[in-house]
Amino acid sequence: MAKKALAAFICTVTAALALSSCGKHLEVDDASSYVTSSASGEGSQAATEPEHLNNGEINIERFSDRSVPDIDKETSTVKNFTAPKEGDTVIIMKLKGYDGEIKIRLFPEYAEKGVENFVGLAEKGYYDGLIFHRVIRDFMIQGGDPTGTGTGGDSIWGGMFDGGADTNVIHAAGAVAYANSGSTATDRSQFYIVTGSQYPTEQFAEQDPEDVKKVYSTAGGAPWLDGGYTVFGQVYQGLDIVFSAQDVLTQKMVSDDPMNAEDRPVEELAIEYLKVGKYEGEELKWFIADYK
Repeated sequence: MAKKALAAFICTVTAALALSSCGKHLEVDDASSYVTSSASGEGSQAATEPEHLNNGEINIERFSDRSVPDIDKETSTVKNFTAPKEGDTVIIMKLKGYDGEIKIRLFPEYAEKGVENFVGLAEKGYYDGLIFHRVIRDFMIQGGDPTGTGTGGDSIWGGMFDGGADTNVIHAAGAVAYANSGSTATDRSQFYIVTGSQYPTEQFAEQDPEDVKKVYSTAGGAPWLDGGYTVFGQVYQGLDIVFSAQDVLTQKMVSDDPMNAEDRPVEELAIEYLKVGKYEGEELKWFIADYK
């Protein structure tokens, strides 16, 4: 994908809409393992700021323009939405205060070490009780740091590992990926779930796969992250919870705060439990449009 041209175009458009700067880039500072947003992430929200939700409230009304992409999920070049087989390992997560569970299909075929790490940590109860310390509307929610500061976390092996970045799985809305410190070789425990925005097909290069364009222009996502982060899962149930959680009130703190704490929810957005389960044939609801 022509990421530089795409990012430049998006940055120009969204800066005009949201009066945001294009100064930030999509790397994670070595001192803190969270995904840094660009203006294309923060500025993609509508010019009229939607109301913040109370933690626990589920409301996806503002996403009425999102639709289901016209792709054959089983044969598409985009593999995020291929159905799991009955008995496949999945992740089941519950957010405190929210009804229902978030279920995540895993991609060991595209992110073997990333899945091994996440499953291993989940089996240890590593994520239970941890918060989403960084929430950016129309971009992503990020957690998995036991210190709650954005600077901590380790892999199942201790320290960092290289999860790679397979082109078969993209940053579509609902994708689950590891935050890193500049490359996939610095993956640890911190992860994020994409919500993103829609991007018109004309913003992509002509040679980009048609199904990639269809996904990003209808279901939405964060295309500029592709190739730089390890995507290892996709939400197939509970995406309405994720989309609602991104609308919680966040706090603005001192501008020189190294933890970028203005993106921290005012009320803790916490994981009640994150455990390993099996796919039992339940309905697959990949897209936020499936929840209308």
